[in-house]
Amino acid sequence: MMLESGRMARTRGVGLIATAVVIFLLASFLLARQLIWTHFSQCQSIDELRHPTMWKGVSPAGLLSLGLAGSASATLLYVTSYAGTVTTLSLTLPDDDSAATTAATLETISNSTDCGPNPSWLTLDYSKNVLFCLDEGFTGPYGSVTSFYTDDDGTLTTLNKLDIIQGPVSIAEFGVGGHGLAIAHYSGSSVSVVGFTPEGNLTLVQNETYALDGPGPNPARQEAPHPHEAILDPTASFVLVPDLGADIVRVYQADAGTLALTPVASLTVAPGSGPRHGAFTVTPSATYFYLISELANVITGYEVLYSDDGTLGFDELFVVPTHGEETALPEGTGAAEILVSPDGKYLIASSRWENSFNITNFDPNNSTEIPSDPIITFSIDRATGNLTKVQEFPAGGSGPRHFSINADGNLLAVALQADGRVVIIDRDVETGELKDYLAYTNVEGELTTAIFREDYHTYY
Repeated sequence: MMLESGRMARTRGVGLIATAVVIFLLASFLLARQLIWTHFSQCQSIDELRHPTMWKGVSPAGLLSLGLAGSASATLLYVTSYAGTVTTLSLTLPDDDSAATTAATLETISNSTDCGPNPSWLTLDYSKNVLFCLDEGFTGPYGSVTSFYTDDDGTLTTLNKLDIIQGPVSIAEFGVGGHGLAIAHYSGSSVSVVGFTPEGNLTLVQNETYALDGPGPNPARQEAPHPHEAILDPTASFVLVPDLGADIVRVYQADAGTLALTPVASLTVAPGSGPRHGAFTVTPSATYFYLISELANVITGYEVLYSDDGTLGFDELFVVPTHGEETALPEGTGAAEILVSPDGKYLIASSRWENSFNITNFDPNNSTEIPSDPIITFSIDRATGNLTKVQEFPAGGSGPRHFSINADGNLLAVALQADGRVVIIDRDVETGELKDYLAYTNVEGELTTAIFREDYHTYY
């Protein structure tokens, strides 16, 4: 009797264990199914938020939320305005876990008026925590360059200021360890060099001022030489300066020690084309230079030839409209910025004053559409240097005078001169296409530059 009772107890124990195991397995199955369903539902909702942007009536839906790889992060940007300010912005991007419910933000955290009344350009030496700002000096006899210390909290501390020839609009940093600034002066018809110390102290090294024998084919814009940008070549041995008024690209040998610029043979471009800005890329077989001309609205591609006598040669490869094909443009349309993506695979350009798009207002309480100029992307054939048009995308408003790309190549910051707005655009690194607006903010005045606070190195 006792033996039988023992057997029955053991049987009941085994039964209870088996029942518990079955219940546990069933619960695990149901939980796993729920997790999988939730995962796919979330993926679907995030993917829906990444809808392709249409050419007309584009909506800034990306401002609501956009999934981005990696952890939540904040990036600083610096913006100049003709209202007399250098503004520090903080861009915060949501992490994967909060991307479906949290918007990217772009907020002002600091302002400085020390650059002057008409800031036109910024150059950052990230390794030294020094930011250089040019002031055009519209109302005075001089322009200026100011050096700032850049703090991690976004504040700018003025280090030094130097009066220079009126109309400075662009800087190319050069010299051993980076201790010189080649500066293009638009209204001053000049190219100058300023040296600086690790403490940010500034000293004038050289001035070169030019004149024309007579006005160019566009007398309203070509009544005088107008150097528009200073560009350091990939070997750091030459400085190139597109001169909109003279229809040439001035070329200088750059002495990395003394900072002296020695003029050599210039690159002559089509009369009346008005060269504005340029960009280099280097492949295993060649060096290419792309020149955007504001008055003719064209991009010209060259292979760069380095000579034994210390000069540069330029073999013209093509001339294409800024839109990639012949397009009827409104009177006054002007090509603006040009750059090569960090991986060297894409060329990006902007065009102003054509308002070829209409986009949904960034203000959700305003139903009025915003006119927008385009940003045009081309792929680069790294074997030939030729360009193939990839995309036109609305810049986010009118007058994209300047834009910059971050070091990872997945963000574009656009300074909209006419609208007083900075727009951050999401970019597909592989395809080169711009995808959606991530964030925006308004900054008073006509905006002239917007740059990331990053250690950016051009791909060569």
